[in-house]
Amino acid sequence: MKPNEPSERAEHPEAAGLEDRGAAVARIFREHNRKLVGLLVTRLKNEQEAKEVAQEAYVKVLQLEPDRGAVSYLRSYLFKVAENLAIDRLRQRHTRAQLDRLDSIDDFFEEPRAERAAIAEQQLQLLRRFVAELPETCAEVFRLHKLADRPIAEVAATLGLQERMVRRHLRRALVYICLRCEGHSVADSWKGLS
Repeated sequence: MKPNEPSERAEHPEAAGLEDRGAAVARIFREHNRKLVGLLVTRLKNEQEAKEVAQEAYVKVLQLEPDRGAVSYLRSYLFKVAENLAIDRLRQRHTRAQLDRLDSIDDFFEEPRAERAAIAEQQLQLLRRFVAELPETCAEVFRLHKLADRPIAEVAATLGLQERMVRRHLRRALVYICLRCEGHSVADSWKGLS
């Protein structure tokens, strides 16, 4: 660079901020990546998933708006972002597990009516008992949609609810009944819904 030429960093302060942040993130990576991944492995119980979450966290840190003051907080921000991403992953796992259980109970209710009629009286009595344990609206949504084969929109109109709420009541009823069928107590089954 010639003495009278302005530096590129002076002309483009944003570029300088990105370079500084990139260098800071590289330093944080060298100094703290092992600790970050270790923390995430402890949380997620899966090394590959922990590495993926760590990588997502680094990307989010690099996407920060350039701010020279923020460089000193990058390490804390990185760990907080990684923790939040790990929590999101755990929630997704929990939701997937519940949906897998719902799929199996949905298969039971999607059997043709003739086959449903052939189900043993003992199983029907058990189902009736579990439905009776549900709150009134939740039980009614379940009866109308699953037992009377009425569409969600019709159930919503009949009960004066939004379709979103009908789906929520239905999901809660299905999870509860599934847990009860698996032998969980009433109290444990209600805890399983939270």
